[in-house]
Amino acid sequence: MAKWLRWAMELQAIAQAGLEYSKDVFDLERFEMIRELSVEIMEEYTDVEPEKLRELFANETGYATPKVDVRGIVFSEGKILLVKEKADGKWALPGGWGDIGYSPSEVAVKEVWEESGYVVEAKRLIAVIDKKFHPHPPSPYYIYKHFILCELVGGQATTGIETSDVQFFAEDALPPLSLGRNTESQIQLAFKYLHNPDEPVYFD
Repeated sequence: MAKWLRWAMELQAIAQAGLEYSKDVFDLERFEMIRELSVEIMEEYTDVEPEKLRELFANETGYATPKVDVRGIVFSEGKILLVKEKADGKWALPGGWGDIGYSPSEVAVKEVWEESGYVVEAKRLIAVIDKKFHPHPPSPYYIYKHFILCELVGGQATTGIETSDVQFFAEDALPPLSLGRNTESQIQLAFKYLHNPDEPVYFD
């Protein structure tokens, strides 16, 4: 993770906690200034508009914690399921933010269904990844990514609100990947569990 991104995230987290727990009006003003500084850092190094940055990056309240992203890993005949994202025209493991009221496995099953049309059963957690240790592009959020191996049990390829294509790909024939969502090394990690089912859970 780039130093500027880490600094911006840490300043945002400090400001968010301070705004939640401080009562002194002068402290609250200082924490607002820290939050504004974090937005200015992000603005300097990205192409995102300041107001959008405030909406995405500096809009939360309470103690700052990582966001949770859940991805379903589905294989068929030695190939992995990927969906084409409308947002950037590239390919990703089906998945998205964890939803309130859903367990991680329920999120994986729901996301696979919504984005690909396939019905799956969640079988096991294969990885919990801190995004900062992997070659993703800069993101305004600090994210833990959960990869859940699923078994294909039914359905048929159907695009969703956020997807424009659904296909299975061989390990040596991957399409252009949506790197904000998953990297080539993470797809290769998923194949590792296809080839070695007893592999322990990967973390960090």
